[in-house]
Amino acid sequence: MNGTPRLRSAYPSTPRSGQTKDGQHALATGVSSPHVPLPTHSKSEQDPQAPMIPFSLVDAPSQRLYVASFYLGLVVWRLCDYYGLVSDETDSFQLFMKWVVIDGVVLYGLPGLRIPWLQWSSTTTTMLFALHSIFDYLLMFRVPIPLEAWLIAFTRLFYDRELAVSERRVKPASVLHNSTLILGKQIIHILPEGSAMLNPNQTAYCIDAFTTSVNLPIRINQTNPILIELLRIDLETNSNETVTIHAKEIQRLKKQAEKQLFNRGPTSPRYLQYPIKQTGLYRLQRVIDESKLEVQRRLSDTLVVRCPSAHMRVVPENKCIGDLSDFYLQVDATPPIHIKYSKLVNSQESGHAVLTIPPQSPISPLTRQRTSGALISRDSVADVDVSWARSQSTRISVNESLGTSGNWEYSIDEIQDGCGNVIDYASHRLADSHSRHGSSELPLEQRFLVHERPKAALRDCDSQHALQVPKGKSIRLPLQVSSTGSKNADQGIHQLSYLFTPTASLLPNQEHAEGPTLADFNYEPHGEGYEIHEPGLYTLQSVQNAFCAGEILEPSSCLLSNPPKPKVSIETQNIPDRCAGNSIGLLVDLDLTGTPPFRLSYIIRRRGGPVTPKVQESNLLHTQLELRPTHSGHYTYEFLDISDAVYREPRSLRSQDMILEQDVKPPASARFLDAYPTRKTCIGEPVALGVQFSGEAPWRLDYELVHHGRRQKHQIKEIESNIYTLTTGELRNGGEYSLALTAVTDKSGCKVSLEQETKIEVALQRPKASFGLVEGQRRILALEDKKVRLPLRLQGDPPWTIRYRNIDDVGGSITESTFMNSNDDIEVGDAGTYELVHVNDGTCPGNVDAASNKFKVEWIPRPEVHIFESAAIELVQGRYLKKEVCEGDEDAVEISFTGTPPFDVEYSHLVKPERGSQSSNNKKFTAGIKLASIRMETGEAGTHQYKITKVSDLSYNHNPHKFSPVTIEQRVHGRPSAAFVESGKTYRYCKEEDAGGENVPIALKGLPPFHLDVEIRHHASSKPELVTIPNIETHRYNLHISHRLLSLGTHAVLIRKVRDAHGCQRQMDQEAPRVQVNVAEVPSISALEAQTDYCIGDRISYMLSGSPPFNVFYTFNGQERKASAPTTNFRRLAEKPGEFTITAVTDQRSIECKAHTHITKVIHEMPSVRVSKGHTAIVDIHEGGEAEILFEFGGTPPFEFT
Repeated sequence: MNGTPRLRSAYPSTPRSGQTKDGQHALATGVSSPHVPLPTHSKSEQDPQAPMIPFSLVDAPSQRLYVASFYLGLVVWRLCDYYGLVSDETDSFQLFMKWVVIDGVVLYGLPGLRIPWLQWSSTTTTMLFALHSIFDYLLMFRVPIPLEAWLIAFTRLFYDRELAVSERRVKPASVLHNSTLILGKQIIHILPEGSAMLNPNQTAYCIDAFTTSVNLPIRINQTNPILIELLRIDLETNSNETVTIHAKEIQRLKKQAEKQLFNRGPTSPRYLQYPIKQTGLYRLQRVIDESKLEVQRRLSDTLVVRCPSAHMRVVPENKCIGDLSDFYLQVDATPPIHIKYSKLVNSQESGHAVLTIPPQSPISPLTRQRTSGALISRDSVADVDVSWARSQSTRISVNESLGTSGNWEYSIDEIQDGCGNVIDYASHRLADSHSRHGSSELPLEQRFLVHERPKAALRDCDSQHALQVPKGKSIRLPLQVSSTGSKNADQGIHQLSYLFTPTASLLPNQEHAEGPTLADFNYEPHGEGYEIHEPGLYTLQSVQNAFCAGEILEPSSCLLSNPPKPKVSIETQNIPDRCAGNSIGLLVDLDLTGTPPFRLSYIIRRRGGPVTPKVQESNLLHTQLELRPTHSGHYTYEFLDISDAVYREPRSLRSQDMILEQDVKPPASARFLDAYPTRKTCIGEPVALGVQFSGEAPWRLDYELVHHGRRQKHQIKEIESNIYTLTTGELRNGGEYSLALTAVTDKSGCKVSLEQETKIEVALQRPKASFGLVEGQRRILALEDKKVRLPLRLQGDPPWTIRYRNIDDVGGSITESTFMNSNDDIEVGDAGTYELVHVNDGTCPGNVDAASNKFKVEWIPRPEVHIFESAAIELVQGRYLKKEVCEGDEDAVEISFTGTPPFDVEYSHLVKPERGSQSSNNKKFTAGIKLASIRMETGEAGTHQYKITKVSDLSYNHNPHKFSPVTIEQRVHGRPSAAFVESGKTYRYCKEEDAGGENVPIALKGLPPFHLDVEIRHHASSKPELVTIPNIETHRYNLHISHRLLSLGTHAVLIRKVRDAHGCQRQMDQEAPRVQVNVAEVPSISALEAQTDYCIGDRISYMLSGSPPFNVFYTFNGQERKASAPTTNFRRLAEKPGEFTITAVTDQRSIECKAHTHITKVIHEMPSVRVSKGHTAIVDIHEGGEAEILFEFGGTPPFEFT
């Protein structure tokens, strides 16, 4: 389109900056001309209509904007000159001529720019120049202009409101020309010719196994058809047929359509829903109405196709990581097709995909935007081809890599065909319904279970570290099977394969020879494993589980070997006695073969004695075993079995007859049983030592006791037992003793020298214990619950064992402790007197010093708070109640402390005011002595609670478990107050006493009864009047001032003092709020017109006398109203019918002094008429019909109307 059509009187259209198809500029007129080729102009020729500034440089709207901005700048400049003219008194004539010249140049030069909409004619330019000259004359010569009157007149054109008798502003024109006086209208329609259209909304339809039929809508308007013909073109064969709908069927369809109209009018279009069961292209071919004439048809083709469908071509569900999904979507629909599917990975949404399938036929109109309702030619349909509307079957391959293990699910969400039919599979799944497509037997989902790929490697074995196993035995192949992901390997059976080469066939570098054996086996991670027994090289080749092939990791090779079995060979040699020449034992050389470490089991059997089993372990291949019995007799040594690191099962040696026999007579010997080199004992006590003998009884023992160089020799004879207790005499001297075994002789008479010696330490004195001193005394003063160390003084040899008790603790037990230091201390945690009971050192019991066996522990007292009770404060139910005070009074509470000054005190101050929410704050102070005072906060009325929560002194920090808070409570009564309810207000009193006067309300706060002092001061008198009002029992008092205290004029009323029942009082200052009392005369009112009857739209006027503004009281239709009059004229517009009566009037000086009157005016209503009962009625008639119109009148007859 070339643009919006314009009237001939309109502004010319803005020329476009672009070029037409022929490369020329469009004409700047409102009438478009056909595209006629124009002759080509040379560059030197110019169009006389073209603008001075080409549109290619600055377009037309921008040029107009620049001109407007320039003109606005001239206006501002002109106003600046006017301001300078007023302030500096510049010459007016020069400024006038200056602006006349400027306006002339601008206005006459502007058309030369040839800017659209600014190309005025010479007449228009001259008129504009004349107007600007007049404006310049008025401005520069300062000619006064009645702007206010013009502004008021101009404002009334848009806002014209007056006060009406209902005290609201109304527009007089709306009252005089009230649209409600003439209500209703009747519209008569002459019905147009009828029409019919198939599927006017271009709705898409489809048929399938679930939807066997659809209803095609046929819209009929202003017609009653008796015959309808539909043209159907078969989509498969391109053949056409005519479907005829007869009158009987049409009547049935019309009845169904009437039920769907609801409240629509009888002329509304009807939609006939005609059912069809076959696919095809349908067109409304002919419609015949009751007059046997063909009804006008609007061409609209409707396609009814096979409903689109889609399903999955399901493939096996088990996949491995890295596999492709490799499945198919089978789609059947009319192209172009849009199919949407979604993907879930481990129940998490992983995205959506939309696939588009174009039609195979390039002539399909479904791929183009429809500009009309026709899908095929409007001419002959005999050879029409509708193959493009057939359902097209397509298989879509979906291939993507499955990179995450777990559950994958692909779901078809939606399919849409080229006609717009949409099947939403997703909503059917969510609703879990069995609707037409929800119960399809074809699969709509493809699920995959993606498995991890297995990994396999050998553990603790490789080509450098072989597995060793006994010959003929098997061992589990040390496999480690895992997965490629973070999850554990599948617990199912895995299939593994390996290469095997026997040891004899291995290459020199221990690699596989040609043609190794390939074998496979099944492996279960928690099963028995795979056993191998043949020595050689095993190399893993592959691994797979039930679903996936896996990967072989290093180490993957393992060498299995069979080491030789363990063996032993022995050689023996006797060990002779130097004195008697007898054999005293055997020395056995062991030569071992196998894998160390070795374990050789043998037994020692003495004739007539028990059998003693022995085990000899060795990490060497050659070792020596010494067999030397301690008792004489015939001994038999038999080697039973041998094992090594590989052959852990002992191999019996009984077949090799490894038995050794020997007669042994060991030499005499003796040794101390105890291995301690030094023994301790107390002075004056003997020492007993155990001695063990070997050889043949009886024995004779020689020993000596050495002390301080003195040697005492002793001999013990005829010792028959091999265990003997040697007891010394009493060791009466302290110091070190040496007890040495010097020789032993047995039955053979051979005397053997001994080198057995032990030390005996004899204490010089018995141990002793006592308490030490702390600052010269055995008494300590400490902080409560602190650990206290009591000094000990110990004598003797450590360690010392002390038993002590707290004698002040009646139920206490004796405590035993061990100390290593002679100046150690006892740590205690309770106060009391501690007593030492007993002492032992490392060797002997001792004594406790009776003079210093007690020590007293006392606690430093904790800080406490005390309140002195008096008549002003008493203790009630665990809290101190302070005497009630008034707000602002000074008060304090005295407290005393127990403890060590200075004292740090913290307390909370909780205020529960009489009104509002409570508040709390925390305070603290420091007391340097044991007396202090807390100042009571009386600045706010209410209940004040002081709670001392923390107390600490020089010795103790605050401990909430050791301190009970102290609560002090005091009631602070608020000072009473009195204030005028409407402070600053002026109250009106009349000069006459019988006219009464206003009461001055006073609000009182506090506890009644109240005592009030009020001061009344006249503006012309310096002496005030003081009025005392006692016993006011309420919180609100209406003060009525006696006329004897008032005179004509203005008075100031102030509140001086107020006191309540608590005795609290408040003195008001000179600047306190006050009220004014004005005593004035009475105003009057009179009507300007003598008439009493008025019509709606008339104005009722009155004249007032007094001091404006006035308050006018009146009744209108029985309703009392109040109006204000700022001047002495009072006028109201009669907007409604009724009776208007003035009842009273007051002025500014005497608002409360009403001048009562009774002036009545009657307002009558305007005549009115209603057409069609005041409603809009629409009557449809055919040409030549009739319609009735009803008129209803209101008012006083007779009436006239046009």
